[in-house]
Amino acid sequence: MKDQTKVIAALLIGAAAGAALGLLLAPEKGETVRDGIADYINDLIESAKGKAQSTTDELKQFGNNAFDRARSKFGNVTSNVPESADNAVDAAKTQANNVKNEAQHHYNGSKNKVKAAANGIQ
Repeated sequence: MKDQTKVIAALLIGAAAGAALGLLLAPEKGETVRDGIADYINDLIESAKGKAQSTTDELKQFGNNAFDRARSKFGNVTSNVPESADNAVDAAKTQANNVKNEAQHHYNGSKNKVKAAANGIQ
């Protein structure tokens, strides 16, 4: 965008310089030439103000659109966080219970084997 701005500025400066030279070399009275140059420069200034305002409005709109897109994209993520956390906690509890039950099963099996072995020794 900086290169584009430089090109536009160069074109405006070139146009202004060309118009000023044309007016200075024209066979008119000095006062008429000065008035013409002043009018032309005022028109250029107004045009530049309009373009600057238009560009500012476009940039503001672009920023607002980008913000809205980001908010909608990440807003859905943040609204799902509590549900995902609850699901993760539930899954962890279920897994812990499964491990506990399996450990209890192995403990009971080992206990029974030790009792059987102890009874066989007696």
